[in-house]
Amino acid sequence: MSVKIAPSILSADFGKLYDEIDMINRSEADWFHVDVMDGVFVPNISFGFPVMKPLKSHAQKTLDVHLMIVDPDRYTQTFAEAGANILTVHYEACTHLHRSLANIRNHGMKAGVALNPHTPVNVLQDVLDMCDLVCIMSVNPGFGGQSFIEQTYKKVSTLKEMIVAGGHSTLIEIDGGVTLKNAQALQNAGANVLVAGNTVFGAADPIATIAELKSITA
Repeated sequence: MSVKIAPSILSADFGKLYDEIDMINRSEADWFHVDVMDGVFVPNISFGFPVMKPLKSHAQKTLDVHLMIVDPDRYTQTFAEAGANILTVHYEACTHLHRSLANIRNHGMKAGVALNPHTPVNVLQDVLDMCDLVCIMSVNPGFGGQSFIEQTYKKVSTLKEMIVAGGHSTLIEIDGGVTLKNAQALQNAGANVLVAGNTVFGAADPIATIAELKSITA
């Protein structure tokens, strides 16, 4: 089964956001990946509900929202109302992770957990049954265009073993430094979803690049 491709809106040209949304709609991409940053949990500020509004109105594919913010529980209901289909919170930002995941699901969304590069996957052992998705950060969160961290392959393989051993259906998502060169290796390690930012939006032909990512991982 081919992996899902989720272009990251963070790398889009916001001067022509509607055109970028339309491009993703017309492409072979599976999801829209939406990075929300608060300038506190990560050293950057991205966007919030003003950008969610046009996405909800015009996006024809799954909205995969990744919260890189402190105290994400405050906004669970608001993001559900804003159209998020998947809501991912950071392990490092949640004091009561099981409660956070249950709250996401109770609001009708799929629940995701993101792990920073320094966080081992075994911290999720007792909540994997609550995770529809685990997002492995393959760069330090906060900025696009960073180099891929090679240790990611081992983390993905270890997490895949945990998922299979527990009989879970959790998807593994890779966020950061995904390229045409490493997509196949990530799939081989166990990844199900690839977030692509600069690789897609920095390409001369983004639609063709998305098609190539799908072809590589078919």
